[in-house]
Amino acid sequence: MADDGLKVVAPPLPLTSLQDDVAALDRALERVTGPVVLVGHAYAGAVIAATRSDKVKALVYVAALAPDEGETVADVFYRAEPHPQASKLAPDDHGLIYLPDTAFGAAFAQNAAAEELTVLAAVQRPISPACITVAVPRPLWKDRPTWFLVAEQDRMIVQSNQRFMAGRMQARVRAHAVDHAPIVTAPAVVLDVLREAVAAVGA
Repeated sequence: MADDGLKVVAPPLPLTSLQDDVAALDRALERVTGPVVLVGHAYAGAVIAATRSDKVKALVYVAALAPDEGETVADVFYRAEPHPQASKLAPDDHGLIYLPDTAFGAAFAQNAAAEELTVLAAVQRPISPACITVAVPRPLWKDRPTWFLVAEQDRMIVQSNQRFMAGRMQARVRAHAVDHAPIVTAPAVVLDVLREAVAAVGA
């Protein structure tokens, strides 16, 4: 995206609670000038919809979760029957949720190269249940144009669930035969959707 003359910022989310993650996003938005297109993958779909920044002109969901007002991330994640190769997730002895290493090749990014899977497993950060068990406020996708990249080969958030969320959001749906991590395994597909959103809102 930088080659398109756009400034790209990837604020790190602490993954300690939904409130903490939204605060981290808002701090990053304070440092950005001009219009913003926010992009969220997986759980981060809930985070990008919880900001109230006027700078945000559009939202892009990449195989992401989109709870409605009063719902939790867990509500929408578990609304559909999981893929048979998806791992069952549960907090460890410290109350944090990790993916087992085998889950990356089986469900998270089955289209990734072996070297990419090694990196994904090595750099993963745990998420707290406080991120996914808190009811969200009115989501920003009700008030901004939204795009949704449906990952048709997703084994973490099954395609039918993604289409349900995208449909009630009235998002512009772009569906592709990609896994849950197209940012890694099919970046050109993701970039095409982002460029479409940027061009549509003049960001």
